[in-house]
This record gives sequence, C-alpha cells and structure tokens, in this order.
Amino acid sequence: MAYDDLRSYLQALDEEGQLLRITEEVAPEPDLGAAANAVSRLGEGAPALYFDNVTGFTDARIALNAHGSWSNHAIAMGMPADSTTKEQVDEFIRRWEDFPVAPERRENPPWADNSLEGDDVDLFRVLPLFRLNDGDGGFYLDKAAVVSRDPEDPDNFDKQNVGTYRLEVKGRNKLGMQPVPMHDIALHLGKAEQRGEDLPVAITLGNDPVMTVVAGTPLGYEQSEYEMAGALRGAPAPIATAPLTGLDVPWGSEVVLEGVIEGRKREIEGPFGEFTGHYSGGRNMTVVRIDRIHHRTDPIFESLYLGMPWTEIDYLIGPATCVPLYQQLKAEFPEVQAVNAMYTHGLLAIVSTKKRYGGFAKAVGLRTMTTPHGLGYCKMVIVVDEDVDPFNLPQVMWALSTKVNPDGDLVNLPNMSVLELDPGSQPPGISNKLVIDATTPVAPDARGHYSQPVRDLPETAHWIGKLQQMMRK
Repeated sequence: MAYDDLRSYLQALDEEGQLLRITEEVAPEPDLGAAANAVSRLGEGAPALYFDNVTGFTDARIALNAHGSWSNHAIAMGMPADSTTKEQVDEFIRRWEDFPVAPERRENPPWADNSLEGDDVDLFRVLPLFRLNDGDGGFYLDKAAVVSRDPEDPDNFDKQNVGTYRLEVKGRNKLGMQPVPMHDIALHLGKAEQRGEDLPVAITLGNDPVMTVVAGTPLGYEQSEYEMAGALRGAPAPIATAPLTGLDVPWGSEVVLEGVIEGRKREIEGPFGEFTGHYSGGRNMTVVRIDRIHHRTDPIFESLYLGMPWTEIDYLIGPATCVPLYQQLKAEFPEVQAVNAMYTHGLLAIVSTKKRYGGFAKAVGLRTMTTPHGLGYCKMVIVVDEDVDPFNLPQVMWALSTKVNPDGDLVNLPNMSVLELDPGSQPPGISNKLVIDATTPVAPDARGHYSQPVRDLPETAHWIGKLQQMMRK
C-alpha cells in the first residue's frame, strides 16, 4: 500500500499495533527526547510514539520514531510488519529497478489550507519545538525534506533535489542549515552564490513515509527523488507546486516553509547531537529566511531522535544507503553480491563479492569509496567473499579473523574526503580511509593456506527447513 501522507501512515501503524499513544501530560524537555531515546532501546519491533498532551503547548501533536524499527520500516514500504531485514533490502533492490516512475501532480494540497506571510510568519507559533538532546544548541527540524533546483538549469526536473539536512530554528522566520559539501543542495547553493543570487528553497515537514526515506537516499545528481519515490511506493508520488517558489513539493506534507538560502551569508549554527552518536560543534553555516508558511489544519509535527546507534535514523537510512551503493557497484563489477552499509550511514560498509583475480577485492573496496555516497562517507570498507553474508556479523567477524593478514590486506589511503560531521576526521572533512580485504586470495595471489575450506554438508539446507518447521509447532 502506498501512503500519500503522514497521517495515513500513522493510522496504518496504529492498526498494526505499532503506534503507542502517550496520553499523560509530559514535559517537552526532557520527556520527548528521552522517550524517543528510550523507544529505540526496545529492539527491532519498537513502535512509533504519538504525543498530544505536552506541557506549555495548547494544541501540539508530535510523532516520533515513525520509521524507528524494522517493523515500522516494513509497513512504510507496504510490506508485512514481520519482514526480515534481508527481505526488506531485497525488496528495496527489486523496486529500485522500476525507476523512474513519473510523479502525479495534484491540486488542492492539504498543506494549503492555512497560509501565513509577512509579519504573521512565526515558526514558534506553528511548530511545537523542543530539544532532543540536552547539549543541542537550539531547536532543530531534523526530519524535514528540503527542495531546491539547479539555478543554472531551473527547468530540469531531474536536477531538482529533495534532501534531508539539519535545520536550527534561529528566529521566528530564520533557520540555520548545514549543507554537506558532497550533497546536491551545496552544489545548487554554490552556483547561486557565483551568480550573486539567493537560492529558493521549500522545506516540507511531516511527509509520507517513502518520501522521507528517499530524501535521505544518496541518488545521482540527475536522478529525481520523486521518480524514485514512485518506484519504491509502487505508485506515482503525489506532488504539488509551492506557490511562492514554484518548487515541486510532496502533496501530503503537514507543513511547507518557503523562502531562500541567503547568498554568501553565514552564521554560527550548532552544536547538535548527530547521527554519529557525538555532538558536532558550532560552525559558520548558511542562513535560511522563511517568507511564507503553509500548514494543514491541526498539523502533526514529526521529529526523530539521533544518538548512539541504533536509533530511528539508522532504520530510516539503512536500506536507503545499502541499495544505491549496491546498484552503483554492480553496474561496474557484476561480481558484487551484496552491500551492508547500515553502520553510521555507511561510514563503515561491508561488501561481498566474487573475484576475477588476485587483488580484485581491493579494487572493489576502492571503488566503493569513490561512489557519490562513498566520497563523503565509506571511511572503512570490509570486502568479504561471496559465501559470506555481509548482514551476518558473526560471519563477517569470522572472515576478519581468518582471512586478513595485516601485512598485505590493508589499504590505508591518507587525506581523503569525509563529511565534516565525522568526529574522527582531522581537520574536519579530512580522514584516512581504509580498505580491509577479508576475502580468500586467488591467483596470482598465493598467500595463506585456504585450499581445504569446510563446507556445509549437502543435507544442511534440508535440515534448516525441517528444524524451523518443528520450532513453529
């Protein structure tokens, strides 16, 4: 089933027993952040949370952890709630092959019910803002989708980007935004500033669940997020036109903010508890001026908790990181079998591959680091044989402990690019990167003694099925 808005998705979660309504009165801080932190510790079937009785707010509706478990992620994809991680990644890959699916433009978007402009633009009056972690430098919008276009080719639909970037509320009509240099919006902004222009943006909050997934997916510069959303939904993504900027935005959003990133203007933004599980400090970042606010009647404010994994963001961007890397590698190296890049948005990736010749696995690892996503992430790549499941960590650890000789299986690349949020980079944005070849050597590489591997007995597969059936009785 394809959900056209956040509300229908929350209703589906509720019907599946995956939405927990908190009716008692809670404090915005620390209760909301602490509850979202706590629910992520409940395991792979954790529910979403819904609050509507928050001290200090007269009419707040807040959703947290909407994507924060494999059960919720499966429901977002229209799959059974008990679908395994592997099944979800495999289905993600299958649907990816349907790209592109043209979006459907609709009239009368629900977010157009209420519009504010001029002196009425006040983020604090529309949004129930709160800090997620006590060290955050302010209130953040951390689950919004930001829409922008290439200012040199504004009519090219495929160069319109929809991405997720952290946004600090700095005033009634002002946000601070961190555009990571490797992301498309940074390219758009750079072109606008070279032309001496501001960059128009539309910021959408409370989106349908697949649109939120796609906004965090590393696509190619000319791959449309809306066309990818259609492929992953199995139905065209509904979009509408934002009246002030003319940008295409999700039809079912709860809130749409229109404005500009002010060219060549920077202010201190941060700190913020990031997906790396560490705070990133204050830095000079771009400034967004909000000129118009649109919102549904009784809007739902959606946010997510970030901290030491696993939290909601890891479920949200896990498959969405694995599959693009897999597709890009598979196109050039058909030997690649699977990619697990679920760890800290792919700062660590595990790739399984067949091999053509000695040293081939190292080439696969190096190529992983030079994909569009790998340039800013993929700080460490572990390459394993095709019979090792990269999603099975005991198997990966076996490969690391038995296949790796540090004398010849480590490729250390100095002074490579990485996103500035990586707490291990020094200076920020620069790090050594490492390929670990945990594959069995093949000719002409004749190192080690791997000629007599222990294989599963031929009858093992039969017994796996038989025992699983017996356990279900």
